[in-house]
Amino acid sequence: MNYIPVTEKEKQEMLGVIGVDSVEALFDIIPQKAQIKKLNLPEGLDEHTLFKKLSDLSSKNTSIKNYVSYKGAGIYEHFIPSVVGEVISRSEFYTAYTPYQPEASQGTLQAIFEYQSMLCALTSMDVANASLYDGASACAEACLLAARSSGKNKIIYSSGVHPHYIAVTKTYLEGSPIKLIEAPMENGLTNLSALNNLVNEETAGILIQSPNFFGIIEDLQAIKEKIKNKTLFIVASNPIALGVLQSPGECGADICVGEGQVLGNPTSFGGSSFGFMSAKSAYTWKLPGRFVGKTHDTNGHVGFVLTLQSREQHIRREKATSNICTNSALNALAACAYLAALGPEGLKEIGKANIAKSHYAFNKITALNGFEALYKDVPFFNEFAIKTTKNIANIQEALFENKILGPVEVAHFNGNKKDVLLFCVTELRTKKEIDKLVNILEAVK
Repeated sequence: MNYIPVTEKEKQEMLGVIGVDSVEALFDIIPQKAQIKKLNLPEGLDEHTLFKKLSDLSSKNTSIKNYVSYKGAGIYEHFIPSVVGEVISRSEFYTAYTPYQPEASQGTLQAIFEYQSMLCALTSMDVANASLYDGASACAEACLLAARSSGKNKIIYSSGVHPHYIAVTKTYLEGSPIKLIEAPMENGLTNLSALNNLVNEETAGILIQSPNFFGIIEDLQAIKEKIKNKTLFIVASNPIALGVLQSPGECGADICVGEGQVLGNPTSFGGSSFGFMSAKSAYTWKLPGRFVGKTHDTNGHVGFVLTLQSREQHIRREKATSNICTNSALNALAACAYLAALGPEGLKEIGKANIAKSHYAFNKITALNGFEALYKDVPFFNEFAIKTTKNIANIQEALFENKILGPVEVAHFNGNKKDVLLFCVTELRTKKEIDKLVNILEAVK
């Protein structure tokens, strides 16, 4: 949206209506000693010159528009149908706030209702809320939900859960009696025996991510069988992967959360995005955030309203189920449009393409000298960890020189894995691009 300045005459008219003589008078309430009389800024520019300057500055950035990316670790590049941008850029969605007045917000309310319905179908859960801030905060809220529901104060999480998710969860739980306990991995998967030994009568829930941080698909059914009904089962999922994998609900999960960025939202320097949360019906009243319900008006017409939301969230914060007072509805709407455009078969095709292309790249890379799989003979979705004897700085530099954004260095998350690279290959990568990547890796000294 372009900035359109006002004329001096228009400015004076507005000041007259307000009842002040100048713009400076609007700031008289600020003590003189706290006022900054003049900012150290260059002189103003005309619109044409300004846009050229900004364009020149932005061209110094590197982006996935002109570089091929193999980065993942939580934010992923996927194809976004043009219909998504068309829907979310409509002014009635783009500028709308929380739809407290149903008579004026039926479009927004129905869109949120459809989003909730799609999330329930995708995760095989009974109820979904109207989005959270991101995948990390969704994990934290799920842990709080498990503690509220069970009256217990111990959460066990797999070391395969994204480190950022755990860091945010620890921040959320700081000062509370809830304890987080880490369960180890074995060959990239949660160690079932160790997990089972950690679960006891004090355990409120266990948190498993699948595909996990290293892209490996956890055996959720085996985990559920191991813990049986001793505690709540929380699963963090990649919704794109659910197009081809068994849903968390089918595997016995009680709560499902995750990062929704992959559903119609761009990478955008890592945000903004939205988190999703769905659960079994037993936890409906304890879920954070808000819900949209479907009903009928006095004339029998279908209508949509905000429902199942306690007032404590707004006026008695100490008794609230959560301190979430808004959501990421526009990003969730993008997910709704994305899922509607693809449909179940389209999502399945994209999931299959992710698996096929990532496995092609994995086989090519692990066939090279100096590269081997960090975890062997385990199933993965579209990410895989590679251990290398080559200089990682040289690898990244060689790839960048060839307009490739190289894989994520796991050392940024775990200092003990300084020789490990995490590759992500989505449906957007072509055989030609993957072959080029492999040739460059082979040539690096």
